[in-house]
Amino acid sequence: MIKNENREAKVLAQNICMSVFKARRVIDQIRGRSYEEALMILELMPYRASYPILKLVYSAAANASHNMGLNEVDLFISKAEVNRGTIMKKLKPRARGRSYLIKKTTCHIKIFLKEKYKI
Repeated sequence: MIKNENREAKVLAQNICMSVFKARRVIDQIRGRSYEEALMILELMPYRASYPILKLVYSAAANASHNMGLNEVDLFISKAEVNRGTIMKKLKPRARGRSYLIKKTTCHIKIFLKEKYKI
């Protein structure tokens, strides 16, 4: 049985207000895992970064089942990337008419799901 290897569901979230390092700490735990195992890990992780990533994994699985007709049980996370986004800058007023620069970092998260091959 020959299967099409390009059947890959992907999801991209841009400008998530979160540090790249905090998001990578969570992404490294689920990379290469099955879909159901990744959901269990993300639900039990105590980090704030796990909730947006959990929503992305749900969305990627919904894309795979709806657009490509793949079964959610057979999916695994083939690739997961976290890249640095733009830095939002705000000025906070301080004493004596001065201002203090506040930098809010953002990140872009990409998750790719593929189907496991049954032999």
